[in-house]
Amino acid sequence: MTLTEIFLFGVGLAMDAFAVSVCKGLCMKKTNYAHCTVIALFFGAFQALMPFLGFWLGKSFESYITSVDHWVAFVLLAFIGIKMIREAFDDEEEKCDINQKLNIKELFVLAIATSIDALAVGIAFSFEENVNIYKNIAIIGLVTFAISFGGVVIGNKFGSRFKKKAEIAGGIILVALGVKILFEGVGMI
Repeated sequence: MTLTEIFLFGVGLAMDAFAVSVCKGLCMKKTNYAHCTVIALFFGAFQALMPFLGFWLGKSFESYITSVDHWVAFVLLAFIGIKMIREAFDDEEEKCDINQKLNIKELFVLAIATSIDALAVGIAFSFEENVNIYKNIAIIGLVTFAISFGGVVIGNKFGSRFKKKAEIAGGIILVALGVKILFEGVGMI
């Protein structure tokens, strides 16, 4: 797996966190960089932790599914990507109080919710040969941190203009990576 592919996984996975970060930025009177950092740390840490857990879970069951691993990876990534694209078209808007303090419990729940799909990506990683999971999760975590930090700032400065496009782009990236894994697995690439 190339560095570019890992980076693209990070970008694709970070789009849910970006969308929530934009909403968090909308809920700030002015940009609070300490809050941006805390929000980005939560999302980055969980986006790194979940693929790690998924990787070890997938390795535990590897002997049972080796012959169909590329299909499993494709289905997981395509499902996640299509789900992200569909959610982008939901008209549900988050309402917020601009005087609200940073809620750590809420951030914890949001970080878990936006990183569940990363667990499935970790399972997909476990089917690839010669995967350096530590490098992968470090890149995914850092990419998510940067994108989430930027999302809070963008949300505060520009509103929710980019939220829908980011979720669609993230979904397309994950589906495309799933197709690539499938084509490699069946010998078409």
